[in-house]
Amino acid sequence: MTRRYTSEISPLIGPECDIPAPDVGTDELTMAWMMDTYSTARGHTVPGVVTGKPIVLGGSLGRASATSRGVVRVALAALAERGFVPSKTTAAVQGFGKVGRGAAVFLAEAGVRVTGVSDRFGGVYNPDGLDVPALARHVDRTGSVVGFEGSEAIDRDDLLTLPVDLLVPAAMESVITAANVDDIQATIIVEGANGPTTTAADRMLRDRDVLVVPDILANAGGVIVSYFEWAQANQTYRWPLHQVEQRLEERMLTAWEAVSTSAAKTGRTLRQTAMITAVQRVAEAHAIRGLYP
Repeated sequence: MTRRYTSEISPLIGPECDIPAPDVGTDELTMAWMMDTYSTARGHTVPGVVTGKPIVLGGSLGRASATSRGVVRVALAALAERGFVPSKTTAAVQGFGKVGRGAAVFLAEAGVRVTGVSDRFGGVYNPDGLDVPALARHVDRTGSVVGFEGSEAIDRDDLLTLPVDLLVPAAMESVITAANVDDIQATIIVEGANGPTTTAADRMLRDRDVLVVPDILANAGGVIVSYFEWAQANQTYRWPLHQVEQRLEERMLTAWEAVSTSAAKTGRTLRQTAMITAVQRVAEAHAIRGLYP
């Protein structure tokens, strides 16, 4: 199915055109199939046609964890802005997949007390903090966070309303709604998933002065390192892991500073500011290039 799909869209994709990358339901093997199918039709290997590939096929070191790492980098910056110290901060992470698992691990490594984690089967909670590395091993063995020793079982939806400082929705879209927003206790929400907050809920969170770091900013790490992977494909030169992670951190913090500073000056939300900033940059580039013909 993947190869047939790639064959049909091949006129629309390419290393200088639209470049696919993995998301929900796809992985690096899917990207390998796409690259191979496209390359076969071209008669030579084209590693830059997709990103998120296996390392042996030209993938980038650090790509698999890039979204999670970017989410946590921005989350720590948001915590600092609100006066939180990681060692005295609690967090809950919805989702323990591609983004949520890494986010929980990196938050714990930064000293944040991760008290709650959920997946599609259920959730676990420990007010004293979960042993995240042990939880990851439990998931590897059982396929779910459910039943993790030393934790209290909770409903997966109750994860969103736990008494924590930081909430990271890193699963699916539209999970924070007008129906549950009043029960959310976190003062900072960092969107690891795409579109986890509905428009109505977003307005209500703003009225309560809950800081929402939008997906367009928070989960950009994966796209950034996808660009790095594309750049490496063009150079036919692999960057070392520390260089990838350093450049990712620089990009994420530069974006955070620009959006956060502008939001503070204008009184807009981070979501409004991020979108306006993005549109302004594109509009400025178009204006400089002019219209032709």
